[in-house]
Amino acid sequence: MKSGKIVILTAPSGSGKTTLAKYLLETFNSLCFSVSATTRTPRSGEIHGQDYYFMQTHDFLTSVRNHEFFEYQEVYTNQFYGTLHSEINRIWALEKIPLLDIDVMGAFRIESENKYDTLSIFLKASNIEVLRQRLKLRNTDNDDSISKRIQKAEIELDYARHFDYVITNDKLDLAKLLVKEIVSDFTGQQAE
Repeated sequence: MKSGKIVILTAPSGSGKTTLAKYLLETFNSLCFSVSATTRTPRSGEIHGQDYYFMQTHDFLTSVRNHEFFEYQEVYTNQFYGTLHSEINRIWALEKIPLLDIDVMGAFRIESENKYDTLSIFLKASNIEVLRQRLKLRNTDNDDSISKRIQKAEIELDYARHFDYVITNDKLDLAKLLVKEIVSDFTGQQAE
């Protein structure tokens, strides 16, 4: 039975979780991407309802007060991210397994509640300098934003031990092989 299962990919920014999430979605038809809500401004090319549910801060906090979030975090000052209950329930109604590509603290909250049949995978780069270079190459953040992300990553790395698996994502082909085997075992589905 797929209902109740959840796959979580979490990582500091720049560790490759979005790349691996896309790979898993292409590989397993039992998975469905869980679209997160955020109060941040959309980046160029991002689509509401597909990449994120873009919300005003007031609306996001109203949803928090109304207990509409499965998990949420203030990831950066006045910048919230979260997973709506309605999104998880939508995917379970499709008889699929939600794939969450979320912040480390949000993932930690789900994992520590221990209420669901979850598979949690923590991804990381081999060191902070590799992470810094990836963030620069991504070309989506200014130097101040990159510094904030690096400071946050240093804290998040301490949480790795709380997740089911930790994968150092320095060789993408190897990371893909590892996540494919781990997810196949959890879902009981062979890769496409």
